[in-house]
Amino acid sequence: MKKALLNGILLDGSEGVQPLAGRAVVLEGDRIAAVLPQNQLDAAGCEVIDLAGHYLMPGLINLHVHIPGSGRPAKKPMDTKKVVKFATSNALTRKYLEHMYRTLSRTELYSGVTTLRSVGGVEGYDAWMRDEINAGRAEGPRILAGNMAISVPGGHMAGSLAYEATTPEEAAGYVRQIAGTRPDLIKLMITGGVLDATAKGEPGALKMAPELVKAACEEAHRLGLPVAAHVESPEGVRVALQNGVDTIEHGAKPDEEIIRLFRERGAVHVATLSPALPYALFDPSVSHVDEMGRFNGKIVFEGVIECAKACLANGIPVGLGTDTGCPFVTHYDMWRELAYFHKFCGVSNAFALYTATKRNAEILGLGDVTGSIGPGRCADLIVCAGNPLEDLSALRQLELVVARGRVIRRPRVKKMPQVEAELDRFC
Repeated sequence: MKKALLNGILLDGSEGVQPLAGRAVVLEGDRIAAVLPQNQLDAAGCEVIDLAGHYLMPGLINLHVHIPGSGRPAKKPMDTKKVVKFATSNALTRKYLEHMYRTLSRTELYSGVTTLRSVGGVEGYDAWMRDEINAGRAEGPRILAGNMAISVPGGHMAGSLAYEATTPEEAAGYVRQIAGTRPDLIKLMITGGVLDATAKGEPGALKMAPELVKAACEEAHRLGLPVAAHVESPEGVRVALQNGVDTIEHGAKPDEEIIRLFRERGAVHVATLSPALPYALFDPSVSHVDEMGRFNGKIVFEGVIECAKACLANGIPVGLGTDTGCPFVTHYDMWRELAYFHKFCGVSNAFALYTATKRNAEILGLGDVTGSIGPGRCADLIVCAGNPLEDLSALRQLELVVARGRVIRRPRVKKMPQVEAELDRFC
């Protein structure tokens, strides 16, 4: 049976989005069959869903997720290598790992994320989760799976969510190995991060040599896979762009050469303000970060902001992701990334909404599939009571989520009160 969404206020996902009343959105299967004036709708044979004046918009798209991480803060850094080794050590722990993937993917969906891109997970579980959802055996968003990433000895996430390459040949070999797990992209860990830094003022130190980056990118592109890279320093951004990376995850303060390289490569900046904010702005008694970590966190946070601003000013596409899995970054808070984008990068609420929907879809190559509302697009939709053009926190609690035509009424997720209280100070 067709479904007709009536009496809502439509926000279609376009850059210049304006509220539009009096429209009916008709769903058939997993697609939007029609968008037409409500007074022209013949509702015979339709299941009518009355939106009661609430706001209807495309589902959110999260470009940077580590599915198995919950975002729960800890008093000391976690030994991820030890945790992953234990989680994959036997059949019982693997069952629990599968349970975590299912639970956290459902949380993303119920918070309004109808598409996500995973950028570093445990073994091949990202693709496994994608396939479980696609087969209807689990609830969750559309997933573009990254599976394992590639790092170097002593590099970011080395030995836990990333293989350790030491030569160009090994880097290319790991690309082929990961490709055998049927991912949708390849992730490189080119620099360190805040927690990897060994000196004040030196976050994002270059870890992966340019020749390894080049070898990995060339092999990934030969196999038809795009390359995303963790980079948190200008040197890292430069090396990534010079050697073939397609999306710069996080980023750093760019110079003229970096902007030129972005243009020449046709590359994209994926801004992630959520993970650095607690390091940079929280009281250390809350973040449990030492003085060096807080100082370096501010450098990374400001670098992400400056990279996004410079890219926007120069017509370079900027997408949004949360880096969910980092401390204080949950699977239900994509709305905060939009709010930070508005607050710290100076974009309008409308542009933040556009970026998290239509623009993110275009970055993924899915602009003709999802991210906007129109005939033929996938029925990936959310409904909120308030107007997000006026206040992005309207996205915090949803009335309805539609994922590929499946309707979820009044979705609810379990939240962490401490995390909510601390983050609410900043948006």
